[in-house]
Amino acid sequence: MSKRDVFLEATSKKKVEDFLRFIQLHKDKTEPFDVEEVVQEMPREQREALWSQLDSLLQEILTDLPPGRWEEDAMQQESAPDPKHVMAVVDAVTLVAAVSLKVLQDGDTYGALLDIACRLHDVLVSLPVSEAPLQLRIQTLFETWWKKELLEREKFGRTAFLISLQKSFILKKPAAEIQRLWSLHNVLKSLEYTSEHNKQIIDLLLQCFHRPTHIRNDDGKRFLVFLFSWNVDFIWLIHGTIKNQLEFYQKTLATHIAEIYFRAWKKASGDFQETIESTCIQDFMQNAILLQRTSPVHSKVRQIVSYFHSRKGCPSVDKMLYKLYKPILWKSLSVPNFEVRANATLLFTEAFPVHDPELSNENVDMNIQKQLDSAMALLDDPHPTVRSNATLGVCKILAKCWELLPPTIITDFLKKLVTELAADSSSPDVRCSVFKCLNIVLDNPQSHPLLEKLLPTIKNSLHDNSEKVRTSFIDLLIKVKAVRAAKFWDVCSMDHLLARLAIDSLSVSKRIVDLLFKSFFPVNEPEKEWCCRCITLIQMNPMAARKFYQFAHKHTAATNIIKLILAIRRTLNNCIQVDFDVTEINDSNKENSTQGGPLVLGQDLSVVSSLLEVVVILWRSVEKALKQNEEAHKYTVAKFGNVMAKYFQAFEDERCTVPLIQLASCMPPAAAPTFSRGVLSRLRRMESGSAPAQFSQLLDCVCSWGQAADVLELVSDWLGEAVPKQGDKAAKSRKVRIQETAEAKPDLALAYLEYLFTHTSTREKVLAVGEGPLKELHTLLGSWKSVLYTHLRSSTEDPKRPEVETALKAFVYHGRLGAHLQHHSTAGRDYLVSVERVAAWVAEKILPFLTGSDDGEVSERSRKLATQITESFLKVCRDIFLVGLGDETFKGQILHLCSLILLSEAGYTCIPAVLPILKEVANSFVPDYNDQDQESNLVMLGVVANIFQKIIELLARRLRKEPEEGQLLCRSAVPSLTDFLQVAQTWDAVLRSGVHSTVFAAIIVEKRHLLQKLTHPEEVVIPQSVDEMPPLSSLLLSVILKSPSITRSFLAEVSSSLESDALDSLSELAAVLHVLAVIKQTGHSKGGIKRAAVSVQQHLHQHAGCSVDSRETQRVMYDSSVKTLNALLHF
Repeated sequence: MSKRDVFLEATSKKKVEDFLRFIQLHKDKTEPFDVEEVVQEMPREQREALWSQLDSLLQEILTDLPPGRWEEDAMQQESAPDPKHVMAVVDAVTLVAAVSLKVLQDGDTYGALLDIACRLHDVLVSLPVSEAPLQLRIQTLFETWWKKELLEREKFGRTAFLISLQKSFILKKPAAEIQRLWSLHNVLKSLEYTSEHNKQIIDLLLQCFHRPTHIRNDDGKRFLVFLFSWNVDFIWLIHGTIKNQLEFYQKTLATHIAEIYFRAWKKASGDFQETIESTCIQDFMQNAILLQRTSPVHSKVRQIVSYFHSRKGCPSVDKMLYKLYKPILWKSLSVPNFEVRANATLLFTEAFPVHDPELSNENVDMNIQKQLDSAMALLDDPHPTVRSNATLGVCKILAKCWELLPPTIITDFLKKLVTELAADSSSPDVRCSVFKCLNIVLDNPQSHPLLEKLLPTIKNSLHDNSEKVRTSFIDLLIKVKAVRAAKFWDVCSMDHLLARLAIDSLSVSKRIVDLLFKSFFPVNEPEKEWCCRCITLIQMNPMAARKFYQFAHKHTAATNIIKLILAIRRTLNNCIQVDFDVTEINDSNKENSTQGGPLVLGQDLSVVSSLLEVVVILWRSVEKALKQNEEAHKYTVAKFGNVMAKYFQAFEDERCTVPLIQLASCMPPAAAPTFSRGVLSRLRRMESGSAPAQFSQLLDCVCSWGQAADVLELVSDWLGEAVPKQGDKAAKSRKVRIQETAEAKPDLALAYLEYLFTHTSTREKVLAVGEGPLKELHTLLGSWKSVLYTHLRSSTEDPKRPEVETALKAFVYHGRLGAHLQHHSTAGRDYLVSVERVAAWVAEKILPFLTGSDDGEVSERSRKLATQITESFLKVCRDIFLVGLGDETFKGQILHLCSLILLSEAGYTCIPAVLPILKEVANSFVPDYNDQDQESNLVMLGVVANIFQKIIELLARRLRKEPEEGQLLCRSAVPSLTDFLQVAQTWDAVLRSGVHSTVFAAIIVEKRHLLQKLTHPEEVVIPQSVDEMPPLSSLLLSVILKSPSITRSFLAEVSSSLESDALDSLSELAAVLHVLAVIKQTGHSKGGIKRAAVSVQQHLHQHAGCSVDSRETQRVMYDSSVKTLNALLHF
């Protein structure tokens, strides 16, 4: 028997194992057996018999185990058919059917093959997800069936299309499936759009527009374009889907969407094209005009419309834009809403010229002239946004159509921009827009001759009040220089540019340096020329020179910076060697130099000092790179080390000494041995009261050389010697020292300490010294408490004692140094404990001196000093809280101290210092409902609220006893009170209510007291502003009304108090109405005001009897309250 006969005989259920063996041989690449070859060699009758037997085999095998039971029977008894065996047979039949389709010839009767396909179709519907290979084989079979246009191709094509569509959403890499989907796109033409049977496909097709992979893929894009041609009604659904999704598209994806719309329109015709134009493109145009610029989809809509504008030049596109814009664009340019006008302006100028190419040339010219007139009119629009957009549009028109526009029109537009809009005093945005958009015009080389004449008229814009205008103007000059449109110094003189560089912000200064860099640092010229330009720049404007060289390292390599440093050194050396007379300076740079001939630096020490400053600036700008190149660093240091001594001798003027010291700080001490050995002596000999400028450079030097420990020793010696010692203690503390005999200068020691810890670079060096010296210094500073206490107890000044100001500074620095050491400490809270001990000392020793002014036992001087000590300590504690160092124990201790301060007789004077403490503690305890320590946090916040209540009570009491002093106290407390209430807004509702309850009670009590004192009806006046309220109420309301959120919370507390019947008397209700009347004037929180007014109304009717009361004041108060209430209810 032949292979064909054996294979045909195997396609029966009895010999199914042989059949599967044949299929396995076919799949094995090493075996010569090929099913396709066998089937192709079969005669027609044998092929038909093969298909008939395969159909019978498939029917029998599926009858034994239908696909729906494949997964179920896998877990049943052994007697049931094996699902794997069944699937293997189905797979084999599918393979033979697919091969048969390839060799199918005209005239073949393929009824049995059709039956096989129908059975496989039923299998495919209920196939388990795990059988992906079999699904793919059946899908491929159906795809081939569709392409061969066999019977029932629509059924099989639809199934293959649907599966491919679904798989394109599921697969991680769907590119191949999308390609398959595109190959089946014609299946859609055979499907009826209105059929319910195809609703699933419609939903899936719309989902394609949600998928970035479909939108970006080339085949996917072709498929999406094709969908626009399936059915006219489907276009509306596609457009709606894209609009809903537009907000979530990325910018690049929106570009692909625009391309899909354009290609769909380009390929469409008849009703399809008209529908795309009216439903999609014109809708986008209208939305681009009407949407607010803040809308999340506005930019995407503009992007899509701009894509169509970019395709202008094609007659069909021009005609379409003309037709669609005609009913909507021109009227939008003159509507009252400025945003619509602004949006329409952008579209109009971007699409310019909007014309119908089928019109005659004369009509086209007339149309374009009208559009140019409209563009000119838009430049005069009353709103700056429209003028800015018109400026952008006109500049784009000029850049794009320069060759096509008449010269007179071009000149008119540019003059309008340069002479009028560039000087638009009403809007910096318009001025900024002019300079930004002129960059676009400069891209067209034909504009350069005209702009060269016009640009000098805008030179004063360099000094514009607006920074962004100045920035845009410099950017324009950079562009002018880049495209060689003109010489930038002809547009704006060098003197003006340097003057601006000297004083302007970082943003503007960087751009000016970018503009001038090649002029003053010509890297292609010899180094001598660099130095000449540097001297020229210094002579023109020394401040600008310093600024210029600060940014120079960003425009050239560090090697060039070092070369310039060494070139300046050679120039300075020449000054010394030839009696300060410098040889002739090359004056080749005509654009920068204003004078030629020899330059005598020795007679102009300002130039020498500026050169030294430039060296320091340049050195610091490349210090990191220089240290990385050890050889270059050694060479540069050696070169300057050889001449530093001579520089200090030759340049003794103070202007030169300061940069020389800074230069020495950049090098090791051995590079300037004479100077470095004398720095500590100079610091020791410095006079008390010296300004920081006199010692700051020396301290920088010492720290940069790693000698911060020596400064700390000097500071510690001075502070230790200045503290008065007692008998034996003094004898024990004496040390044998060999040092210069000098008096102690505690003031200067504290000044040194202030500088060292204020600046980051020196602070890091000092803290790196180690804990030993710093701990000793901390202890010494703490000992100055005794000096303060002595001053407190003494009624007279003792000239032998250190001054109280010095002792107070030492006391403050003790706390600050403790904070630094605690932050620097890796473990423990020793330094926080030392601050807590100081708090206990303040409570025990200082607070007893905070007595009333009528207490004869404490002098006024001691009382003021006690207040100073307390406030200074509280400020240190506030700083500790600010940097997050205070733990819960520390906060508790300080809050306890605050309570003791407020309980003391004159503690009210410290209210401005206590409030920041409350604010910082409250800020660190913002409630977190997931926090395990929530309960302890709430307790701490409750303490804060109680202290706040005490503060409000003290302010009220002080205003009653001493009104003038009380008002001063209130004014000083306003900033801290504002901050505290802002933090309280973040609290839990109950705690926040407690704070506002305190404030509300204070206001009502004060106002009620005032109303009860009224004796004449004329005195009953409704306040119209905060200033017309009593002092404390005025203060509290002014703070509350600064924040809408605080105002709403306060009004909620007002309503809550009224609903709890806490307020019932007529004077209290009148006081509430007065408060609401004042809040009403702000125009905010209308809802809160009305709710509170309704609550007042429920209580006020109880006092209607006052209208017949014998006291006329009560009657007038009631009538006034009713009138105010009605105004509030109708607010």
